[in-house]
Amino acid sequence: MDALIKAVSAKLNVPAEQLKKEFEQGKFDNTLKNMSAEENAKFNQVLKNPKMLEKLMSAPQAQALYKKLSGEK
Repeated sequence: MDALIKAVSAKLNVPAEQLKKEFEQGKFDNTLKNMSAEENAKFNQVLKNPKMLEKLMSAPQAQALYKKLSGEK
């Protein structure tokens, strides 16, 4: 999952540790500021669409990231 966080941090130009900390705290304000208008619009579209959000969260990578960040084994 560190690879996923690193990939996202590189894409958003946010340090990986900062991104991980924000995910753990559930605070994404700083990360969202670094997104382009197009990326931010796509992100908000997913958040507002329950079916898209469910599809995203059911992905194995998302499940693994959730387990890692929540400390679940």
